[in-house]
Amino acid sequence: MILLVAFAFLAGVITVLSPCILPILPIILTSSIGGQNIGKSRPMGVVIGFVLSFTFFTLFLSTIVRLSGISADTLRLVSVFVIAGFGVSLLIPKFQVLVERLFSRLAGFMPSSQNRTGFSGGLLIGLSVGLLWTPCVGPILASVISLAITGSVTFDAFLITLSYSLGTAIPMFLIMLGGQNALSRVPWLLANLGNIQKLFGVLMILTAIGIFFNIDRKFQTFVLTTFPQYGAGLTKFEDNELIKNQLQKKSGTEVKKEDMGKPMFDLNQPKGPKAPEIIPGGVWFNLPAGKTGSDPLTLAELKGKVVIIDFWTYSCINCQRTMPYLKKWWETYKDKGLVIIGVHSPEFEFEKSGKNLAKAIKDFKLPYPIVQDNNFDTWKAYNNRFWPAKYIIDKEGFIRYTHFGEGAYDETEKVIQDLLKEIGAKDVSSKINNPTYQVQTKTPEIYLGYGRIDNFVSPENIKKDTLGTYTTPVNLGNNQFAYTGAWNIMEEYANPQKGAKLVLDFESKEVFLVMRSKNTPAAVKVYLDDKLQDSITIDADRLYKLINLQTPGRHILRLEFEDNNIELYAFTFG
Repeated sequence: MILLVAFAFLAGVITVLSPCILPILPIILTSSIGGQNIGKSRPMGVVIGFVLSFTFFTLFLSTIVRLSGISADTLRLVSVFVIAGFGVSLLIPKFQVLVERLFSRLAGFMPSSQNRTGFSGGLLIGLSVGLLWTPCVGPILASVISLAITGSVTFDAFLITLSYSLGTAIPMFLIMLGGQNALSRVPWLLANLGNIQKLFGVLMILTAIGIFFNIDRKFQTFVLTTFPQYGAGLTKFEDNELIKNQLQKKSGTEVKKEDMGKPMFDLNQPKGPKAPEIIPGGVWFNLPAGKTGSDPLTLAELKGKVVIIDFWTYSCINCQRTMPYLKKWWETYKDKGLVIIGVHSPEFEFEKSGKNLAKAIKDFKLPYPIVQDNNFDTWKAYNNRFWPAKYIIDKEGFIRYTHFGEGAYDETEKVIQDLLKEIGAKDVSSKINNPTYQVQTKTPEIYLGYGRIDNFVSPENIKKDTLGTYTTPVNLGNNQFAYTGAWNIMEEYANPQKGAKLVLDFESKEVFLVMRSKNTPAAVKVYLDDKLQDSITIDADRLYKLINLQTPGRHILRLEFEDNNIELYAFTFG
């Protein structure tokens, strides 16, 4: 643990050399001037505010958004207005007087000290910067952020994040002190302090406007495109076996993404143990009459019935192909003692949204009860690893049959009939004839985020959680893909910038891609073997069908992006 804290601190110090510091550099420089006799108090306020804000929001932003309903974009907008307000105060003397009076009153709640206005003003700037800043993180902080997203914040994670922010704050403080020293020691600068203050006010306002319109991200893209080696290797010192081993120990109890997936083959098990109870806490949908979210279904009360526990996630094409069979079994056997419970364990972060899930349930016309399993509590209780996965439970609560993946629909329905007969159900021996969807692909599922990326052949090393520039080789091997242009590659998804491309070699009949738009609807141009096939509008967080051929075959798919508003998660094939 001490090693991770030390490396996190060093990573924070080195951040001052990275391209990620450039968009907030004007704010840091401007924070060293303004007001009367601010001395070291405002820079100190900035760094303390930054440390507190960055540590807090890194660890708890996902939780805040989930509990309060206030979006991260709204919090970001408030910070932008704070930064712009300080810029205006540097331009307009009367407004600056009002701001200083405000902070004098706020400072009254703080312990008595000199230059409280400068400190409290700097504190507010630092709090805003901590929320606005997206750092160039290495594997240590990236692992902490991934834990924070799932709500698994520990004291160790707090220490690592605090150490990183302290390391970053030191060069920030030195930059501000250097600016102050230059102003005080150069006569010309001192004589023109009023004009310099106004210039910095304009700079601060322009910076706030740039952040509001995401120009800061575009500026990073320009820097990385023009100087592709700038900042390269700054996080390399974290990428060693010692650090990797430490991180694995810290995350050993987590659900491992690499162990989760959608099998392209059928897996069956014999009669299993007592079925674990559904872990409470998730939101329920389609509860029967008389049931509420505070009194949901339990396996204990369903004893005497046959229960199917279906683990699924709504953007999974394999799960979607099983839905017609589940709906058919529900309609055929629900009055004879069958209960189906869908356990929605989301593969991607956007699938945790109750609104998105409710829309998917409506779109797919799923009639049976479904419970959210956002923290994978029920998933882990069943030691499950696949989407889709079906566990059929008998009248005594024992798991009598399991099936992972698609297929075996006739066999599954025969099990349902046999178990219903055990509870005395009549007329359940109807003829079984379930047509099976034939998967016609030789290309496995392909994930586009670095957490589970495979078959990626761009020659450049992946820059995790930050912008990087990539190229596509002349020739792709079977089932390989590459990026071209500027991309943000995150753990779960890849975010192309304007003009970026993705090229994929595949062999199948159908190609699907999980995508979402970040803000407004966006378009993706789809090329097959260099011929334009379609332009698809991305207006929801879901699975999109890109290609549907008459017969399966090997082809080259190319996607082109006209803005930076899309997140790409995973390809599936059929």
